Amino acid sequence: MNKKLVGKITHFFPKISVAVLELSAELKTGEKISIEKDGEAFEQKVDSMQVEHKNIPVAKAGMSVGMKVAQPVKEGSHVYKVTA
Repeated sequence: MNKKLVGKITHFFPKISVAVLELSAELKTGEKISIEKDGEAFEQKVDSMQVEHKNIPVAKAGMSVGMKVAQPVKEGSHVYKVTA
């Protein structure tokens, strides 16, 4: 299993379970990610990403996107793309 840093969480909205992810590399829907902070980590698939309430299939480095997360996340968490 390989991991590549793709960005970090800059904000989290607990009521709707959405995180804002600032990207340092490209990320596509359907890819698997690992969200990690302080020794805690969980993996999930990227089901959808949004920019200004519009769904996008691909997000490029430098973009900030909203993404539904399976668990609460902390601001400053690192996000890695996971490949087999």
